[in-house]
Amino acid sequence: MACMKNNVSYKLMGLLVFVFVGCVTLKSQVTTKQINHQIQSWVSVNSTIRVSKKWGIMADVHYRSNQFFANPNFYFVRLGGNYWINEHITAAAGWGHLWLAPSKAGFKTYAQENRLFQQIQMTSKIGTIQLLNRLRNEQRWQEKIVNDKRTNEFKFTNRVRYLASLTIPISKNEYYPSLVLSDELCIQMGKEVVYNTFDQNRAFIGFKQRILPNLHFDIGYMLVNQQKSNGYQYDQNSTYRCFFYYTPNFSSHKKS
Repeated sequence: MACMKNNVSYKLMGLLVFVFVGCVTLKSQVTTKQINHQIQSWVSVNSTIRVSKKWGIMADVHYRSNQFFANPNFYFVRLGGNYWINEHITAAAGWGHLWLAPSKAGFKTYAQENRLFQQIQMTSKIGTIQLLNRLRNEQRWQEKIVNDKRTNEFKFTNRVRYLASLTIPISKNEYYPSLVLSDELCIQMGKEVVYNTFDQNRAFIGFKQRILPNLHFDIGYMLVNQQKSNGYQYDQNSTYRCFFYYTPNFSSHKKS
């Protein structure tokens, strides 16, 4: 009798272990990390226009596409005000709007996104190496699209971005190219952010080239890793980037 009870106990224990292992295996299969590799191009014009000793205007236009320039990924514009705390520290705030292209074949509806942003930026030098640190906070209203149709509903998130950048000259002549290394980390919070507090990371290596005293561009390679809202799917974008920077000074105050 005792032997029969032991056999029943072992069988029951074995069944529970089998069910547990099966559930864990099923869960691991469902939540296995999935990476979507993409090739993108990203071009932009970024302007900071100084109109007085303390005040200025910033205006940016961006275009990012998939498969080089084959398919649009997004269009983005940003407008804001800039305040010089001193010659090395600036604060800014403003608004941005993004048009995000659908990712599914055959869909045509672009998702709208409105942003408010606030940032502080600091520049410094170590020898000839230029350092830039920027902390940006964004409030984002992202439109929800279902089956290629607008829902008139928006997902709200608050995103914090930290950028660190190094510009390393290879010559004393400022019109020779400089090496640029940068990394930007983005994290987000909000009621609907459950699995992807980490939003994305953008690592860049390239060259900066001055064209005019107030106009230069950087060109190079950016690796973007972005986590999707379900937590286990990622976009890994090999991005060929070219950003132009226009920085005229129309004030009577000139940098020393």
